Amino acid sequence: MHYSLVAIAAGALALTMIGGAQAAEVEVKMLNHGTAGAYVFEPDLVRIQPGDSVHFVAADKGHDAASIDGMMPAGAKPFAGKISQDITVKFDVPGAYGVKCQPHYAMGMVALVVVGTPTNLDAAKAFKNPGKAKAKFADLFKQYAANAK
Repeated sequence: MHYSLVAIAAGALALTMIGGAQAAEVEVKMLNHGTAGAYVFEPDLVRIQPGDSVHFVAADKGHDAASIDGMMPAGAKPFAGKISQDITVKFDVPGAYGVKCQPHYAMGMVALVVVGTPTNLDAAKAFKNPGKAKAKFADLFKQYAANAK
């Protein structure tokens, strides 16, 4: 009887530990105006682990979230949400992912999602983005580097 109780307790502990290792979900709002100005993702720099998700919330109408070709690690699936609709993206492949709002891309409405240890950081940094997106990504990569140490 004593061994049965120990086995049950051990099994319950194992299940609790497995449950604690579940993937996380981070919320990112798509906004007309945020703390950093007009047409922003908030937060615009997200650090997660492989298997975690980002839920892009259409807090204001007229925005979407889409991956940027050339700013994703090899083997990652591109994604594209619909205008004014939420989208949840699961990130399984470690790397740096550029995210854009298609209608406001050149205006600098971009975000950087870093999954685990990024394998494509140099390639993502070297990608040529249009308009204000270029400067915004330069700032995001600087923020990432400053906090990655």
